[in-house]
Amino acid sequence: MSAQKNILLLGSGFVAEPCLEYLQRSGNNRVTVACRGIEKAQELASKYQNATAISLDVENDAALEAAVAAHDLTISLIPYTQHARVIKAAIKAKKHVVTTSYISPAMQELDAAAREAGIVCMNEIGLDPGIDHLYALKIINEVRDQGGKILSFESFCGGLPAPEASNNPLGYKFSWSARGVLLALRNNARYWQDGKLVEIQGKDLMDSARPIFIYPAFALVGYGNRDSSHYRERYNIPHAETCVRGSLRYQGFPEFAKTLVNMGFLDDTPRETLSAANTADLPWNKVSQLLLGHSSDNSDELLKLIEAKIDTQDPEIRKRIIHGIKWLGITSPKVMASKRGTYLDVLCARLEDLMMYGEGERDMIILQHKFEVENKDGSHNTRTSVTLMYGEPNGFSAMAKTVGVPCAIATQLILDGKLTATGIVAPMTPDIYQSIMDLLPSEGINAVEETL
Repeated sequence: MSAQKNILLLGSGFVAEPCLEYLQRSGNNRVTVACRGIEKAQELASKYQNATAISLDVENDAALEAAVAAHDLTISLIPYTQHARVIKAAIKAKKHVVTTSYISPAMQELDAAAREAGIVCMNEIGLDPGIDHLYALKIINEVRDQGGKILSFESFCGGLPAPEASNNPLGYKFSWSARGVLLALRNNARYWQDGKLVEIQGKDLMDSARPIFIYPAFALVGYGNRDSSHYRERYNIPHAETCVRGSLRYQGFPEFAKTLVNMGFLDDTPRETLSAANTADLPWNKVSQLLLGHSSDNSDELLKLIEAKIDTQDPEIRKRIIHGIKWLGITSPKVMASKRGTYLDVLCARLEDLMMYGEGERDMIILQHKFEVENKDGSHNTRTSVTLMYGEPNGFSAMAKTVGVPCAIATQLILDGKLTATGIVAPMTPDIYQSIMDLLPSEGINAVEETL
């Protein structure tokens, strides 16, 4: 019988439970769920026999170091800005770490120290990043091994409501805070397209959205996700004239989102009028009046001002947007706004009121890699890889499972001595990604490949 392994799980968010559930299947694992507020940790740990809860403030270095040292491996599912702190504690204790986040410069700086300590710091092992790496590199390395070249690489991924749950004007729902989704609308995008480096400013990101065909059942559009230009080097596909990684949304989302951007709703400057200290009622028509700088809070006048902020000239989409604005109630004198301090956060509160997943509703994740390939004999073809997964009604969401389970698989493989690459690593080489990928189908996670 294998020796008992002690795992420290930092965070109890929606991704944590699928991760914990997987690790509990081995009777040898003991998991400590750690959060600043012990109530959330206790709520999660109480569901599983070999789990306990502790209160831990990760900004208390002494407490963090003691907790990390008391376990064989730490899984960090807390905000990425804290990962370097966790890794430093792990290096000091010579204990392994797993995160699902991109490797930040602050984390990369610890590579030499992690190697010297002989520890595995596995990162980017969720969905995006994570599963996307596994299935992309599988095909890239197959093509290279057969003497071919990747001439174009496009990868688009989205966490969306299942079609039957996409029943609002944005075609989108939230599992948690809307703030991160809205802030992502401000991100710049950078990628290679037909041999040219394309740079898109955040204010123009929604205008760059284009149709992405995966299956006829889905009306999807995609736009660039931050800087994917370096993936030519990272994936070692130097001949790729196009190299882009992007986000998927349902048709109509970009135009609606761009209207909210044009109105000024991404402004996160604190405003006294919007603060909780303001004891006066704050109807939504007053919020929109202040945001638009209009002299009147009349709903019809505000709607006309908003209509002028709609960029698209497509009459049907314009109608949909106006319908959506009315549905949101942001010009209504009867709907009260939550005083969250900024226009961004006041909007977030309204979206969360209207667009959270309801009981029994399913989410879905969809990921497509598309490659244009030149084969060794000079012939050309298109290869695709599609991962499509639905959440379980009143169970694990697809997003939670596709982030939490790969993380747990990597954790178990490290504890079993099957993943041994030390330093700050990601699943970029076959010795790492193949063993993880082999275990995904039994969890209902796979990719359907096609050559056209």
